[in-house]
Amino acid sequence: MAATKEFHFKPHNVGRWIVWGCFALILLVAPRVWTSGLAQTMLTQMGIGIIACLAYNILLGQGGMLSFGHAVYSGMGAFLAIHALNKVGAGTLGIPVSLIPLVGGLAGLVTASLLGYVSTKKAGTPFAMITLGIGELVFALALMLPEFSGGEGGVSSNRVIGQPVMGITFGPQIQVYYLAAAYCFVCTAAMFALTRTPLGRMLNAVRDNPERVEFIGYDTHWVRFMAFAISGFFAGIAGGLGAINTEIVNGEVLHASRSGAYLLFTFLGGATFFFGPIIGAVLMVIALVLLSELTSAWLLYLGLVFLFMVMYAPGGVASLILMNLRVAAFGKLGRIWTSYLALTGTALAALTGAAAMIEMVYHRQLNEALGPEMKFMGATLNSAGVDAWFGACLLLVVGIALFELVRRHYAHQWGEIQEEIEKEIKRREAL
Repeated sequence: MAATKEFHFKPHNVGRWIVWGCFALILLVAPRVWTSGLAQTMLTQMGIGIIACLAYNILLGQGGMLSFGHAVYSGMGAFLAIHALNKVGAGTLGIPVSLIPLVGGLAGLVTASLLGYVSTKKAGTPFAMITLGIGELVFALALMLPEFSGGEGGVSSNRVIGQPVMGITFGPQIQVYYLAAAYCFVCTAAMFALTRTPLGRMLNAVRDNPERVEFIGYDTHWVRFMAFAISGFFAGIAGGLGAINTEIVNGEVLHASRSGAYLLFTFLGGATFFFGPIIGAVLMVIALVLLSELTSAWLLYLGLVFLFMVMYAPGGVASLILMNLRVAAFGKLGRIWTSYLALTGTALAALTGAAAMIEMVYHRQLNEALGPEMKFMGATLNSAGVDAWFGACLLLVVGIALFELVRRHYAHQWGEIQEEIEKEIKRREAL
C-alpha cells in the first residue's frame, strides 16, 4: 500500500518581512533625506560600522568571547583591500571596485583563521588577554613593515578607476554610500541567518554552558574557532569598505582604540540582542564625528554615559526599547510616560550643570589665553567668576536630587506594571 503524503502548512513570518523591508527602505531613502556631503559620509560610516559591530557581536553577544583586538581583522581587511585597489588601478588585478570589500573579507578570514586557532583554545579572561596581546603585536608589526603599512603616512589609493559601469564611478559619495548600504544589508542578513543555524545555536550553548556542550560530544574549541573565523570575514568586509570610503589606510586601523570602540558601542547598543550593535554603530559614528567636534571633553562624556548605562541599563539601548515595547503591548505605557518626561527633564538639568563645570575646567586648562569668558549652549559664562560655578553646581545638585526622587517613583510604578503583566500572562495561559 502506497504511503500517503503529509503536507504541513507553515505560515510566513509577516513581522520579520516587515522589519527587513523597513531596514532596506531606510538604507535606500536615508541619503535622499540627508543630502549634504557630511551627512552622506556619516551614513556611509554608519553602514560600515554596522557590519563591524555585528561581526564583533558574533564573539561577544553570541559566543560570550570578550575580544580586545578585533580591529586586527577589520584593519587587515582594510590594508589588503587598499593594496588590491592599487593593483586594480595599475592594471595587474582584474576585478571591479565593487568586489574589493570581498578581498578585505578574505584577508580578515585568513588572518582570523591563523590567529584565532590559538586564541580560541582558551575562554573567558585568558581569551581576552590573548586577543589584547595579539592586537598590540600586530599593530607593532605594522609599524615595523612600512612596505606593507606605508609607515606613518599609510597607504593611499584612488577608487575612481577603470571605465564607468552604468554611470557608476564611485567618485560621488552617494555611490560609495549605496555600495556600503548593499554590503550592509547582505552582511546583516547573513549574520542574522547565522544565528538561526545549528552553529549559531551551538555557539549560544558554548556561551551559556560549555561543560554541558563538551559532555554531549561537541568540541567547544572548534565551535569558538569557526565563529571567530566567520567574525573575521565580516570584519574584513567592513575594513575593505572603509578603505574604499577614505581612500587611505594607516596603522590606526589596527590600534587598540578601534577595538575598544567596537566593544564599547556594541555594549551600549545591546550585545545580547541582534539589533543592539546596529544601534551601537549609529551611536559610534555620532560620537566619533559629531560629539568630538563639539567639545574637547567628548571622551569624558562618553565615559559617563557608559558608566550610567552599566549601572541602570546593562542590557544596552536595545533592552530599554524591548522592555517598553512589552509594556506597550499590554497597553500600560500610558501610565509611565509622565515619569519618562520627568526623568528626562531632571537628567538634562543635572547633565547641563555637570557639562558647564566640565567645559569651564577645559576652557581654563586649554584656552586660558583667550580670556575667562566662554560660550556654552548660547550663553556666555565667566569661568573665573563665582556666579557661573555656583549656578552650575546648584543645577547639578538639584538635578541629581530630583532625578533620584523621580527614579524611585518610576521604579515603584514599573514594579507594579510588571506584576500586572505577569498576572495577565498567567490568566491568558489558563484560558
